[in-house]
Amino acid sequence: MKNIIVITGASSGFGALAARALAQKGHIVYASMRETTGRNAPQIKEVEEYAAAHGVDLHAIELNVLSQISTDAAVKIIISENGRLDVVIHNAGHMVFGPAEAFTPEQLAQLYDTNVLSTQRVNRATLPYFRKQGKGLLVWVSSSTRGGTTPYLAPYFAAKAAMDALAVSYAGELARWGIETSIIVPGAFTSGTHHFNNAGSQIDKARAVEYDSEAYSGFTDQILNGLAATVPADADVTSVADAIVKVIDMPFGKRPFRIHIDPAQDGCEVVNAVADRIRAEFLRRIGLGDILVPRVNNQ
Repeated sequence: MKNIIVITGASSGFGALAARALAQKGHIVYASMRETTGRNAPQIKEVEEYAAAHGVDLHAIELNVLSQISTDAAVKIIISENGRLDVVIHNAGHMVFGPAEAFTPEQLAQLYDTNVLSTQRVNRATLPYFRKQGKGLLVWVSSSTRGGTTPYLAPYFAAKAAMDALAVSYAGELARWGIETSIIVPGAFTSGTHHFNNAGSQIDKARAVEYDSEAYSGFTDQILNGLAATVPADADVTSVADAIVKVIDMPFGKRPFRIHIDPAQDGCEVVNAVADRIRAEFLRRIGLGDILVPRVNNQ
């Protein structure tokens, strides 16, 4: 089935890879990003050239997940051009790296805005259409926050953990509307994307310098080198895009609630399996077992 799909944060990384892979599978894909006439103008050109060269339905669209007005406008364009929307992929996000104490509260709020509140804006723009259709799929690109996490990633992991918690709660609230949820959990890919290279840093440089002395001198290199050593040489970031494609191409009601793509095997999959099982058991215990699977409505 050809799906109408919008991906947030599709200018690079997992989003760009997934957009191209889904278009190659015959879907109509909207690769959304902000600043399409500014910073991301080269990425817009790349999307257009890829679509033309491969003869696929891949479209770039302006969608700033930090603005409800921008988000609403983009969704309205997609609906007007296609008459429906089938899949939303929550991929937009930003990573930071450094000692938690050196980040200001305002920086943490900005990070939360990008990684968590952005999904709420997109949901508020798209879910009314999903509920009216009686079907839809939300794909959330989470992160390996419950495994063997390292220091200096606290602000990022805190935000991604919040996004994951939001995804879990939304799943139950949307199941009776016929709306499915799948959570994709990539591990720490230290190469293949600019995830670590483009990570933000702390504003309070003086506080950060204090952590780069005495007992914690060289700690940044210890973390980065240690993480890199856990990732096999053949780890391929396209496996995340492939997992997204696989989930979307599955039949309604058969899609997994959570998929891990973690070449480092940091243990997050084990922890999530226990947490998801306990959640399912508790919902059944209080008489809400039906919300563990999407209801068949207007299929």
